[in-house]
Amino acid sequence: MLSSKAAGFGVPTSNRAIWDRIAAQPGMQSLPRSANQLVRAGLPDQSDDLYLDFSRTGNRERFQRVAAVRRGRIATLTLAECVENKGRFIKPLEETIQSICAERTWVLPAHDRDLKSFNGKGTVIDLGSTMLSCDLATADWLLQDKLSPATRQLIRSNLASRIFAPVHDMLAGRMKPEFWFTATHNWNAVCLAGVTASAMAVLDERGERAWFAAMAEENIKSFLSGFTPDGYCSEGLGYWNYGFGHFVMLGEALRQATGGKVDLLSQPAARMPAQFGFRSEILSNIYPSIADCAPGSQPEEKIMHYLCARFQINAPRWQKVNLVVPGGSLCFNALWMFLPEPLPAVAGSEITQPGLRTWFQDGGVLICRPMPGTKDFAACLKGGNNAEHHNHNDVGSFSVVCGKTTLICDPGAEVYTGRTFSAKRYESKVLSSFGHDVPVISGKLQSSGPRARGIVKQTGFSDACDVLDLDIRSAYNVAELRKLDRRFSYRRGSSPALEVHDAAEFSRPTSFETALITWSKWIRRSTNELQIGMANDAVVVTIETSGVPFELNEEVIHEDVHTPELPHRIAIRLKDPVLKANVVITIKPSKS
Repeated sequence: MLSSKAAGFGVPTSNRAIWDRIAAQPGMQSLPRSANQLVRAGLPDQSDDLYLDFSRTGNRERFQRVAAVRRGRIATLTLAECVENKGRFIKPLEETIQSICAERTWVLPAHDRDLKSFNGKGTVIDLGSTMLSCDLATADWLLQDKLSPATRQLIRSNLASRIFAPVHDMLAGRMKPEFWFTATHNWNAVCLAGVTASAMAVLDERGERAWFAAMAEENIKSFLSGFTPDGYCSEGLGYWNYGFGHFVMLGEALRQATGGKVDLLSQPAARMPAQFGFRSEILSNIYPSIADCAPGSQPEEKIMHYLCARFQINAPRWQKVNLVVPGGSLCFNALWMFLPEPLPAVAGSEITQPGLRTWFQDGGVLICRPMPGTKDFAACLKGGNNAEHHNHNDVGSFSVVCGKTTLICDPGAEVYTGRTFSAKRYESKVLSSFGHDVPVISGKLQSSGPRARGIVKQTGFSDACDVLDLDIRSAYNVAELRKLDRRFSYRRGSSPALEVHDAAEFSRPTSFETALITWSKWIRRSTNELQIGMANDAVVVTIETSGVPFELNEEVIHEDVHTPELPHRIAIRLKDPVLKANVVITIKPSKS
């Protein structure tokens, strides 16, 4: 199915008719200036001591900031040369490539915890090394003979020793395979995309390229199997952008290389995952910040443009996207700038965009939206389990959006450190259930693991009201807990509201509390009434406890998060231990 010669994304800079049209685009004209700034700034040093910083302190950012600048020079200098075509960025680019190829390892320190790759005691292939290889291969493909023969050979020899030969050895049983070959999350798609797009761009022997294409076509099935059948991405929207975006890259690398004969997006298993970005909007361009997702994340517009074209989706917001805007990795730049037009539609693939609700039945997540013409008041309700990808202990949590503000929130991801992906993960107060609006039973937070799950007892969906009834008892390792049901009722219309009803029973008197998580200012308006938010986008919260006295306690969650405001936890705590707890929280817009 493959052509006789290797080819990467885009066209070589020698094709001036095409590149001159690209260079005339407004977003491209600043590239030479940006490249000049990089040249004047010089190539930052990436010392061994900086690499070892993570193993000493757990800090990922200090190394990765420097590495990102070094690696980012490949994209900026290559694109600037392709646009300007004067040869003046070749020398600094070749110096950058030589320096990068002299690094002891291309693996990020956070993925080399035992320093096996750094110390040369074994081969590791990770997210960083595979995408770096793809950028180098793309630079070689676009610039071709503008690069010196020595530089082109240096690129090929490093890709062979760091990427291609180890992948062969791993799948032939000569080396231990990397876990990501069969992983069901973003690593699988990202690493396969980087490896395979590199192979398509630089491997001259057609049989070799065919081997990598077939390897990717087989192993990418693991990534798709990580979505629930209804297309829910438990990693969160940010990782959908990352993982599914690289699935698109891999798909286009294979589709273009085979002249359309291999099209990953046409697989039935890809149909529902492709819809996640369309179906997960809560309201007003606000999306769930569930799992390790940075609050404020939205679907990546270039991915959405691509999916609109392939699935024949009428969505002007995404269809009008300008693809000729530099940013990010070189391979993605080349993919989007030269995306073939028109793209072929996936057969029988027309997708209907969501209306009043999205029910991810298999993922256990319900998104409730208002009727057109009524108050902008919406909710995202989560069951699921506590063994999901990039898991937070959050069974039974919820978020509320009023107007253009998320007033009751999931705080999203913390800034990654060595703790984040270790046995100490749930010491973080934003990753544990402490940072989510769920109960605390007998002083205990939720447990992690697949047995901690929200069992759906009942659903009821109508234009007027959506109901989701969950049994969340299994999320708590509390011997005296006999029953813990959480029932959500979302009402639409002229007086919208979300009611959260917790019903708990115990074998002996036990303490019970629940919580609200918010970034917003709040006030207590009366004994059982709060207001969260201060302007038009505000909600009133009414608390009913069947006459049992309760107290409120606010705590700022002091973790390193991605939002300007730290999340606040408003605990609603029954004053005395009880045999039964019935707590009803009703949330309404302050102005309907």
